[in-house]
Amino acid sequence: MWHAALPVDVTERSLWRHGDFMKLWTGQTVSELGSVVTRTALPFAAVITLHATALQVGILVASASIAVLLVGLFAGALVDRSRRRPLMIAADAIRAALLLSIPFAAVAGSLRIEQLYVVAFLEAALGSVFDVAYRTYLPSLLPAHRLLEGNAKIGMTSAIAEIGGPGIAGGLVQLITAPMAMLVDAVSYVFSAFTIGAIGAPEGSVAHVEGPAGLRRQLAEGFGAVARHPLLRPMALASVTSALFGNFFAALYTIYALDELGLSPFLLGVVISAGGVGSLAASLLVGPITRRAGFGPAIVWTRVGAGVLASLCRWPVDRRSWPQRSCSSHSSSATASTPCRSSTG
Repeated sequence: MWHAALPVDVTERSLWRHGDFMKLWTGQTVSELGSVVTRTALPFAAVITLHATALQVGILVASASIAVLLVGLFAGALVDRSRRRPLMIAADAIRAALLLSIPFAAVAGSLRIEQLYVVAFLEAALGSVFDVAYRTYLPSLLPAHRLLEGNAKIGMTSAIAEIGGPGIAGGLVQLITAPMAMLVDAVSYVFSAFTIGAIGAPEGSVAHVEGPAGLRRQLAEGFGAVARHPLLRPMALASVTSALFGNFFAALYTIYALDELGLSPFLLGVVISAGGVGSLAASLLVGPITRRAGFGPAIVWTRVGAGVLASLCRWPVDRRSWPQRSCSSHSSSATASTPCRSSTG
């Protein structure tokens, strides 16, 4: 188990003036923004640069989801057995190297969809480990009564990234092509590694934990507890179902927006950013809604509402008034930086 070092006394000052916390928060905010850029730009690279099919984009999206599922099962146990800070620095460094391989391969003319599969899988796997280590590292920096404030500020990171990241990604794809946009995320990971490495607070020691046999036993106990619990079991099944069909939706979303609707990468990025605004609004509404409706009904009806809203993406429109395409989005005449556009000719 983890024994945190004695945290610095920050009772009388704002966390915005706490040097080590700000190093952690700033590095992760920049890294999170870069991660959203990659999450948006990877499908763009598949569709625009490599002219991927719907099946290939689906595999790309599933690669990241499968990595999160597999690694998430034992990420906590791995973090318990390691020092958090070196683990986070290593995850940042490896992710930077992985993402740098994409623009290098594009410049060399050797970029393939299989490389995107590998990068998506490994980047998501390392991201899962980093996220667990990042959140459990906070008690090493702050006393218990400041953890709620610290976690709230950490929660701002995702909201900021979800609102700004997709639009930035779309603009970068349109300006410098999708593979080159990966450079932004690679640089963000390097920046994050340096800021985390600059933290001066002692981390504490890792106590002795059981080996592989103990890890297998802990996993079996965890699965058994979820399977037997009357609430956790349906929630887990709902999450799996949502992830499965969410991958179908995500795989087709980029192709539909770029090829069928003819959106530019920047405009699609702005559309995706609207989801970040929705996430921020939801974080403000979740308290009042759950207090009024209860946790169970709130979960059920928000999922139903999300499904109804998602169906509006394919609302019937009169396509006869749309300008006709002059080329195919999958033809070799399409540039690497923009999808095949429609014309009035």
